[in-house]
Amino acid sequence: MSIKVLLDTDIGSDIDDAVALAYLLANPECELLGITTVTGEAAKRARLASVLCKAAGKSIPIFPGAEEPLLVAQKQTQAPQAAALEKWPHDEEFPEGEAIGFLQRTIRAHPGEIVLLTIGPLTNIALLFGMDPVIPSLLKGLVMMCGVFSNKASGWGPREWNAMVDPHATGIVYRHSAAVHRSIGLDVTSQVTMDVSEVRRRFQPALLRPVLDFSQVWFRHSDTLVFHDPLAAVTIFHPDVCDYSRGTVEVELASSRLAGALLWTPDEKAGRHEVAFGVDRERFFDHYFSVFK
Repeated sequence: MSIKVLLDTDIGSDIDDAVALAYLLANPECELLGITTVTGEAAKRARLASVLCKAAGKSIPIFPGAEEPLLVAQKQTQAPQAAALEKWPHDEEFPEGEAIGFLQRTIRAHPGEIVLLTIGPLTNIALLFGMDPVIPSLLKGLVMMCGVFSNKASGWGPREWNAMVDPHATGIVYRHSAAVHRSIGLDVTSQVTMDVSEVRRRFQPALLRPVLDFSQVWFRHSDTLVFHDPLAAVTIFHPDVCDYSRGTVEVELASSRLAGALLWTPDEKAGRHEVAFGVDRERFFDHYFSVFK
């Protein structure tokens, strides 16, 4: 049986968003109901998502979302990979100002059936939960590439990009519960890496060709691809690629210097949040590449 998924993404900055979207589009077990984009140049990010949807031969609703954080200044103003857009067919125009309403309508139309996957800052999702607080309870699951959970002991962890870009949005999202509220943090995703030569060798299937092209911008300043967002995506279909613990996550908001840092308190019995603390690297790569023909 397929799993219904909604994707919220800041595709166009780090290359791993495109790597994750390609996986969702290629996976026969994924019914991708829609894509929303977030942070600066949201429309360009929507166009990048459109490139991959067209390459996959799929018509997926795409909505540019919030470009500014709730209260702080935007740290991510541009989508550098948009430089590759002219090489690939894509849609140019998308509905403006409708991303949050689209998410709300879609989730309410499929109660208990949708996994909401977030692989960017959480502004769109905070706006959604604030507008309609019932929405989290209507999700089959909320899976996020977010945070750092360096160990299972309580304590503030270092800040992670998706959590810190809009810390107030992060705080709103973690205060809500879903049937499954799973965080895949930077400390775990950083274990699944591939060097540039291996990426170029393995990204030969047709759907990965645009991703490889987008990645040229990324590889100007890095010789490694870290599969942060794809790992979160794969856990939707193969949760056993990671080990998890349950507990409670709080978000630091009082200090501007630490805003977006997460406090993890283990609680296997009553914890509302499921956090990854380990990954089977080889199993992850097997599952990721198995969907591409």
